[in-house]
Amino acid sequence: MSEFSDELNLINSSAQRLLLLGANGQLGHQLAVSLQQLGEVKALTRAEVDLANPVALREALVHIAQTFQPTVIVNAAAYTAVDKAQTETELAHAVNAASPAVLAELAHAWNATLVHYSTDYVFDGSGTQPWQESDATHPLSVYGQTKRDGELAITALCPKHLILRTSWVVGTHGGNFLKTMLRLAAERDALRVVADQIGAPTGTELLADVTVKLLQAMSDAAENDARWGVYHVAAAGEVSWQGYAQHVIAGALHRGAQLKASPETVSPITTAEYPVHAPRPLNSRLNTHKLQTTFAMTLPAWQVGVDAILDQLLSKTST
Repeated sequence: MSEFSDELNLINSSAQRLLLLGANGQLGHQLAVSLQQLGEVKALTRAEVDLANPVALREALVHIAQTFQPTVIVNAAAYTAVDKAQTETELAHAVNAASPAVLAELAHAWNATLVHYSTDYVFDGSGTQPWQESDATHPLSVYGQTKRDGELAITALCPKHLILRTSWVVGTHGGNFLKTMLRLAAERDALRVVADQIGAPTGTELLADVTVKLLQAMSDAAENDARWGVYHVAAAGEVSWQGYAQHVIAGALHRGAQLKASPETVSPITTAEYPVHAPRPLNSRLNTHKLQTTFAMTLPAWQVGVDAILDQLLSKTST
């Protein structure tokens, strides 16, 4: 009996206390489940803590810390309306830059680890080579600029940080490109999809799994540990939005979905033919070598994550 009690106390003492922001978002919804492997999770939605007001955010978190002192802060909240950010610049900056700075200050004061998610949009999308963490950032849009500013603030204010840049996030919860393609393919005989932007759809389950593994690996890391910093996390391989759409539609049809469109009726168009308010990077490839070598990880092909999401969204039918 005493041996069991000692073992239980050892487990409890090593368990982490994780404060999750943005728990109602696409990634946050998955993190709320996956992070429970590490310890106690306090998951906060935007209705509970809104990053749109950095002053109120600080007050709310200081109050929360009186009863729940986090060892890890995971920020899955972000302003992601890329086109609206071109005009809602102050709001985008508050959520993506000013509030992450507040989180960084508090995390440092509490000796907590800060995990923050960023984007391929911090790059200008030039060339065809996958971007490395050390490459100079040059965002094309307000969204990209605010995400870059958030990265810089965190790097300056909180040594114990993990900034995970990713691309083309997709999951079963919330809205995303995959769900939009399924909806449109059910409504229309043919689709026109951009074919000159290249990246890798990255599933929320993969991002959450990587986050858990990183936090496990860094749980006892000192403030000066060289492994803290920025990492690229994206599924392996690359595809255009058109090729992605074709894969989704083919997979949905295979699983018995009733669609009007087929992979063959998804026509390619250029970025110039699909005008939007905010410019998009053509090259969204992310080099994940640093992550894979530092933490001995192998990232699966993007098709694996997309197919798993289709399996969850669509029930297979037997023929």
